[in-house]
Amino acid sequence: MALTKNQRRQRIKNRIRKVVSGTETRPRLTVFRSNKEIYAQIIDDVSGKTISAASSRDKDIDSAKANKSETAKLVGKSVAEKALKAGVETIAFDRGGYLYHGRVKSLAEGAREAGLKF
Repeated sequence: MALTKNQRRQRIKNRIRKVVSGTETRPRLTVFRSNKEIYAQIIDDVSGKTISAASSRDKDIDSAKANKSETAKLVGKSVAEKALKAGVETIAFDRGGYLYHGRVKSLAEGAREAGLKF
C-alpha cells in the first residue's frame, strides 16, 4: 500500500534528523510549513531549548499583507534577527522533510540576508 503524503514526509524528516542536529555553537533552524502559515525555530538539541522562533502569525509579519513566499522571507529575517540578538551566527538548516523550494527556500534566503550563516 502506498504511503500518504505525511508518512512520506515523516520518513524524509527522520533521514534528515539522523544527520542534522543542533549544538550550542551551531543550533538547528527547523521549518514547519502548513497550507496557510510557516513557522521557524532555532533549537539547541543538546540542552533541548528553543533559542528563537518566528512565524507568519506574528503581528508584524501578519500585517505585511504579502504573498506566501514573501511572508516566508519575512519569517526568515525575523528569526535570524532574534538569533543574532541571542548570539547565534551559524546554524544547521533542517528543512523538515520539505523540498528546498518555494516557501522553504524563501525562508532560508531571508535568514541568510539577515546575517545567519549556514
